[in-house]
Amino acid sequence: MEWRNSKRLYERAQRIFPGGVNSPVRAAVKPHPFYVERAEGAYLYTVDGEKFVDYVLAYGPLILGHRHPKVLEAVEEQLEKGWLYGTPAETEILLAETILKHYPSADMVRFVNSGTEATMLAVRLARAHTGRDLIVKFEGCYHGAHDYLLVGAGSAASHFGVPKSEGIPEAVAGRTLVARYNDPDSVERILKKHEDKVAAIIVEPVVGNYGLILPRKGFLQELRRLADHHDVLLILDEVITGFRLSLGGAQEYFGVKADITTLGKIIGGGFPIGAVLAPEEIMERITPSGKVFNAGTFNAHPVAMAAGLATLKLLETGEPYRVANYAAKKLAEALEDLAGRYGYDHWVSHIASMAHIFFTAGEVVDYESASKADKESYLRLHRELLRRGVFTAPSQFEVMFTSAAHDRGVVEETLTALEEAFKAMRGS
Repeated sequence: MEWRNSKRLYERAQRIFPGGVNSPVRAAVKPHPFYVERAEGAYLYTVDGEKFVDYVLAYGPLILGHRHPKVLEAVEEQLEKGWLYGTPAETEILLAETILKHYPSADMVRFVNSGTEATMLAVRLARAHTGRDLIVKFEGCYHGAHDYLLVGAGSAASHFGVPKSEGIPEAVAGRTLVARYNDPDSVERILKKHEDKVAAIIVEPVVGNYGLILPRKGFLQELRRLADHHDVLLILDEVITGFRLSLGGAQEYFGVKADITTLGKIIGGGFPIGAVLAPEEIMERITPSGKVFNAGTFNAHPVAMAAGLATLKLLETGEPYRVANYAAKKLAEALEDLAGRYGYDHWVSHIASMAHIFFTAGEVVDYESASKADKESYLRLHRELLRRGVFTAPSQFEVMFTSAAHDRGVVEETLTALEEAFKAMRGS
């Protein structure tokens, strides 16, 4: 993997960006990041002339694959009309109506510019609605890079060993209480100890930022019961799962209802976006209706609205789910088979169009069990796949995503690479 052109670009980047990148996980590819020249369908094409099957997909937004022609057409049409107004446009209404059609737990939407902004507003809104300060989150769940929730975080924060960032005052961090995922008793203990002080429980319904960890049967329903019993709000952070598990996200998939929902990634069709959804009585607290302040020059950006609307229209046909889910299923089956055949302790997680492998002897159900996995074996698999033209997440604490562009031909190409990669790992 002699990426000469990428190396030259990275050396330039290191002089002007911290660590040479603008988001830390991009630096996890070794010996240095490869630089992409263009992307199409299921593939990335690099400045070094290489072609990779992409199972990162920008960490989740690209459920249709790269540069889908219908999304491209919608974006080009919008660009012809202008790309920023600072005033409302009809497209934002159309996208919001489409989202709400599939999320009956909510009546209203506020668009923002990222999942981080969405969870930040959701927490502020929950505190205002309840008049309480404390938030319960789960160890290993990542809800964006803001002070409210960057405690016990997963994703790149854990990969680089900083699940609690410097620069967050203890007075802020102390208002976030950390429970154990898949352990409702740990939540109940916190709620009883801090009775009448907790505003909300926030959770990734499926953990997608500490590898892929699935909720045990009844876990999400128990969180709903505990939230109701202790009169706190339940925030489901569906930035990853929204429109990926189903049109109604994790709430439809698992049959659970949120008080506040956060969305991002897929609803922007590959453009920056975030959204907060809730019933009217909660949402009317946001300015200008209420006194929970939120504003943004780029909120409901016309291009993101157009791309998101085109994406959701295609998802409503059901065909992208059929292809993407099949690809993830075959990927998970192959990981299970090959890891066992080549003598690795392993745990494979799979749901819808998401899959992941942990090299560990035990079941992976929470932060603690995921942390026991052999990270070096995962990174060796990542490197061997790169050598064979397959790009998977360069961190144990991310997820493999599939898309509507991962057809049977792409899957077969991947399965061949996987077999060769495991063989090389055992031979090295």
